[in-house]
This record gives sequence, structure tokens and C-alpha cells, in this order.
Amino acid sequence: MRRRWSMPYGYKLILPYVVCLLLAVGTVGLFAYSHSVNSLKQKTRENIQGTLQQMRDNITYRTDNIERISSTLYYNFNLQSALRRYDQGWYSYETMTKTLMPALENLLNYTASNVGLSLYLENDSIPELYYSEIGPNPLLSTKRYEIFHLQRIRGEDWYHDLVAPEAKTGAGQWRQILRDEENGNISLIQRMDDIQKQRSIGLIRVTVQMQDLLDSVDYRKIGEYATLVVTDRSGRVVLESSPEGAEAASLQSAGNRLQLSEPLEGIGWELQAYIPNSLFDESASEVRRMTLLVCLASALVLACLGIGVSSYFSRRIQKIVGSLNAFHDGDFHKRIKYKGNDELAQIAVAFNRMGSNIEELIHQNYVADLQKKEAELESLQAQINPHFLYNTLSSINRLAQFGDIPKLHTLVQELAKFYRLSLNRGGIITTVGNEIEHAKAYIAIQGIKYGERMSVYYDIDPGVLEYTTVKLILQPMIENVLEHAWFGSTIGIRLVAEKREDSIIFKIIDNGVGMNADTIRQILAPEGTRIGYGIRNVDSRIKLHGGSEYGVLIASRSGIGTCVQITIPCRL
Repeated sequence: MRRRWSMPYGYKLILPYVVCLLLAVGTVGLFAYSHSVNSLKQKTRENIQGTLQQMRDNITYRTDNIERISSTLYYNFNLQSALRRYDQGWYSYETMTKTLMPALENLLNYTASNVGLSLYLENDSIPELYYSEIGPNPLLSTKRYEIFHLQRIRGEDWYHDLVAPEAKTGAGQWRQILRDEENGNISLIQRMDDIQKQRSIGLIRVTVQMQDLLDSVDYRKIGEYATLVVTDRSGRVVLESSPEGAEAASLQSAGNRLQLSEPLEGIGWELQAYIPNSLFDESASEVRRMTLLVCLASALVLACLGIGVSSYFSRRIQKIVGSLNAFHDGDFHKRIKYKGNDELAQIAVAFNRMGSNIEELIHQNYVADLQKKEAELESLQAQINPHFLYNTLSSINRLAQFGDIPKLHTLVQELAKFYRLSLNRGGIITTVGNEIEHAKAYIAIQGIKYGERMSVYYDIDPGVLEYTTVKLILQPMIENVLEHAWFGSTIGIRLVAEKREDSIIFKIIDNGVGMNADTIRQILAPEGTRIGYGIRNVDSRIKLHGGSEYGVLIASRSGIGTCVQITIPCRL
């Protein structure tokens, strides 16, 4: 009958504790994770907002610098006095060379950036001074100043907005006029007034490259996936800094991004940042991993404490269960030691008495079975072909008759080595090195018989020589080759020994007649009796010693040759 499963006593004690532990740790972990993620998002928003403010301050510093240049001209009373006079001739030349041009040059030297300084004057007695507008943006390579007559721009819409009655006196406007947008520039335009007479005497225009003004706007200061956009008063994108392939229009309408902004009050623009939620998701994933690790560590510590408490109450029962499991695994020396005279102590005494009786019975059966297996091994070894000895003695007799003393000496030495290694003081276990030496002794004996008709090659891994093996597993295979594998008048044999993971592999390879698959099946058949007795003998001894996963395998093709593989366990 199938035995019904029942929960161990210790588990019954620990299970409610574990359930409550998981609920408590899970609740605390979920709260900590939610709070940490919210704090992280808030901190990230603050950091990004702080970066935007730094960019805004940098831009403000640059615009203030440009506005200081314009204000310096605006409040230059000597310049205003010179521009109020409309005298021709020498006075006009002197105003140009000694007042106007030095003032403009000093202002250009005041700034490190390449700027363009232009004056549009009501006073047409002062000659114009300007450069040709043909070619690339001139501010890319130099600073310069120009002087124009105001009549050149009277028809421009932006000029009318600047001189309109409601326009604030002395206030400048940032605009892209004339060729600014084409050249990537922007200009600060300020009306130049005669403060004493309260009338306009011209226009100041300070032009700077958009790149110089907004060079601090770089998306990489926020993150590799962020996008920065500068928009003008109408919402038009003036500058965009974003990873390659991103488009500002799609970013502004995307719902999976965080949008932050900072006003650029000096020029009336706005700096906007678009941060993908994936950046927050990556940070949230890191927090989630850390929270999970802390929860797991806490759960592990608390679980260990719970297990300790549970084991304290269930230790006596676990001793009995552990002893029973030890008996099940074959350890019959296990005994239970209890102090006291309660029911569990009485069970322990009875259990110990039962264990002693079972161990004695098993020992008796084990010894008997071991003696039986050793007898089977000795019987299998005794069945090795005895004709080899008779044939070798006959060869010794013939060599003695012919007077071939060197060969006779070699044959006797190898025969002595062969039987010394074969007998192995009565043991059935030998080293791999001795087994290979035994095979070499057999091959040397047969080499005297066959001479140059037989060639043998060795491929031995020195690392396998110290391991142990059942003896007499190689010689029968070589003997089988010499008896059945001849193909013509010569035969070649290769002996291989190598270590592969936890096994040692021997290979006896010949270039003989080979055999078909049916012959191989008959040789390896457990009940086979007609052929392959020596191979089955080796296979049986290896399996009896090492287990069913070891033994002999044969691969062969008729007319090509045969490979016999022997696998034994690695044991020292």
C-alpha cells in the first residue's frame, strides 16, 4: 500500500511562523520600495531642475554681458553729445575717428566672445562703415562693429515695434532679424535715446552666435536619453539638444516622459527638458533589487531564528527521524542518546536494541555475500585461457633446442614478469600501471613469436598509472586480436589509456579483419556461450567490481579493424 504523506513535526511548528514572517517582510519591503522609489524620483527631479537652473544662470550671465555692452553705449553721454551735432566736414570725421570708433572698439575688447556691434544712427552726417554680408556667418571667426544710417531699417516690422509709443524707453529686445536666423545668430536690439532731449538718436544692435549664447544647453549633462529644447515666445523650437534620431515635436507630445522647464527671463525664452521614464525605471529597478536583497536577507535571518526555535522543540523527535533515515541510507551504526525516562527515552532504548540486532544480521549476510563475490571473481580469473602458458613453454623449448639464448633470456624474463603481475599476491585489484606492464609483458612474449609481423603502439596518459583496476582486463583483449584479427600476414595494435572526467578509458585498436554488428551482439550477449567468452569475462569482472555503467564496448567494421573500449571508475 502507498504510504500517505504527512508533514514533519518540525515543519508544523515552523510553517505558521514562516507565513507570518513572509507577510510581515513583504509588507515592510513593499512600503520601503514604494517610499524609496518616490524619494528617488523626487530627488532626480530636483537634481535635473538644479541642472536646468545652472544652465539658465549660465545663459543669463551671457545675456547680461551682452546687455551690459548695449547699456554702456546707451549711457555714453559723450557719444550722445557727439551724435546730436549734424555738422559736416572735419567735425563729422573727428566724431567718427575719436569718439565713435574708439567707443565701439573698447566695447568689443570688453567681451571674449565673437560679437557683432552695429549702430543705426539718425545723424546721416556721420558716414556709414560696414562689411559685405555675402558669405558665411562672420561671427564664426571674428569680432566686428558696423555703422549704418537708420533709414536702412525704417521699413522693418521689428523696428516699428521697438519705436512704438508703448515701447519701454531703454529696454532691449532679443530677436532674430535680418540674416540672424540664416547665420544662426541672435541680436539684442535697443533704442538709443538722447536722454537730455528725450528723443531717439539711433538704434543699438549687439549680435551673438546662438551657439555661444546657448552652449551650456547639452542633454548629456542630464542623461544620455534626455532631450533639451529652447523655445521662443511663440513656442517655436530655437535650439534642440538630444540623442541622435530624437525629434523635439514627438518628444513634447509623448506621454511617457517627464517634462521640466526653466524660463530664460532675459530673452523671454524657455528652457525645457524631457526625461524618459525609462531612466526612472532603471533607478527603480536598482531600488527594487536592493529592497529585495534586504528583504531576503531579513527573511533569511528571521527564518534561521525560527528554525532554531523550532528545532529546540522538535530536537528529540528529529533524533529518532534522523536515525531512521540513517538506517534507510545504510548507516546501521546510528544510535539515539537521550537523558531522562520519558516516552521518547524508552523509544530510543528500544530503537538502539533493534539497531544492534539488525546490524549484526546484516554483517553476517554481508560477509557471506562478499565471500561469494570474491569466489566468483577468482573463478572468472581462473577461466583465462591456460593454453598461453603451454604455448610459451613450447616456445622456450624450441629456442633452447635452437640455441637462441638472447631470445630465450628475454622470453623467460617477460614470462616471469607476466605471471608475477598476474598473480598479484592473490589480490584481484592492481594499479593501472601494473596492468599496462602486464599487457606489455604479454606483447613482448608474443613479439618473439610473431617478430616483425606484429607492430604495437602505445598512447598512455601518465596521470592514470596510480589509479586501481581489476587485474587481467587488457591481456585478454590483446590475445583476442592475435587469435582472430589477422588480415594478411601482418597486424597492427594500438593501446590507449586516458582519463576522462571520473573514468579511465582503455582502447585496444587493431587494423585487422573487423567484424559485423551481429557478431558484436553475440560477443556482448550476457547469455552468449559460443564466441567472445574472454571479452564477456572482462566485462563481467568490471561490472561486478565497478557497477553496471562500466564495462566493455566494441566498434568494428569488416575489412577495416576493431576498437575495443574498456571503461573503469577512477579509484585510488
